[in-house]
Amino acid sequence: MYKLGAYNQNNRMSDLVCDNYPVLLVMSRFGIALGFGDKSIGEVCRENGVHTETFLAVVNLLLDEGDVDDYKNVISAGALLEYLHNSHDYFLNFRLPAIRCNLLNAIDGGEKDISIAILRFFDEYVAEVQKHMRYEESTVFPYVNSLLAGVKPDMYSIAIFRKRHDQVEAKLTELKNILIKYYPASSSNELNSVLFDIFTCEQDLASHNYIEDYLFIPVIQTLEYNIERKK
Repeated sequence: MYKLGAYNQNNRMSDLVCDNYPVLLVMSRFGIALGFGDKSIGEVCRENGVHTETFLAVVNLLLDEGDVDDYKNVISAGALLEYLHNSHDYFLNFRLPAIRCNLLNAIDGGEKDISIAILRFFDEYVAEVQKHMRYEESTVFPYVNSLLAGVKPDMYSIAIFRKRHDQVEAKLTELKNILIKYYPASSSNELNSVLFDIFTCEQDLASHNYIEDYLFIPVIQTLEYNIERKK
């Protein structure tokens, strides 16, 4: 039975997962493993060294429960930064390579020219995602770490990131449309499985961007403001 309303630290973690299985991805990015029995969300977070309010903020916002203003003043910017870093690692080093491997198997033996074009399209998309996330890793995250240390560098602000923050999941929509409309697969099971992965990855990337736009950026803006006010 699905719960109505936002989750809190007293709800059981197992109920959260069973009612909302995509939360498994959130858990892994916070470093929370399975095997927690009937413990509450708060108990599981504390045992894993995870900031409970930050975990709940990400979960509830992704479940469309509450507004960012309900959470942004109680979360840990450091914990959120670690969550986003782990998300990047997941996409770049696990999810996208796995999809490429399965895509290659699904189109193997098909019309050569179309297969080459599809794989090139996917590789170009992955290159865009890598560029997007590596910019955050090399520029945005070090900047935030400076803020967390109480220092605001003069040559950058989170507003710069906000202006250039693009939606990296958009091109996946084009790829799935190409596969659905134009690729005559010899094995529908393999191609349908890849398409399912592409659909879920697209949703996952959209959720990732949502957290960056509507939680991460406002939290960092508040951090910037607090540092400037102390000067």
